[in-house]
Amino acid sequence: MLITLYTGPACSICDKALAMLRTLRPTPSVETVNVRTDSDLYHRYGARIPVIMRSDTQQELGWPFDQQMLKRFIE
Repeated sequence: MLITLYTGPACSICDKALAMLRTLRPTPSVETVNVRTDSDLYHRYGARIPVIMRSDTQQELGWPFDQQMLKRFIE
């Protein structure tokens, strides 16, 4: 499964979300997307980052979330 992590520059909670994703087993493939590179993405996600999207279902999980919420979202 591919996970898209919508992030922003110098976003410490985005770094935390990425670290949480990397602890999952099996570790999902993660693509990070800086929302500041596209005005549509910025308007959609800028105030909500980090946001995780599953490629298979297009479901999103926005911050705040904890490890358990993330695990359930990925399963």
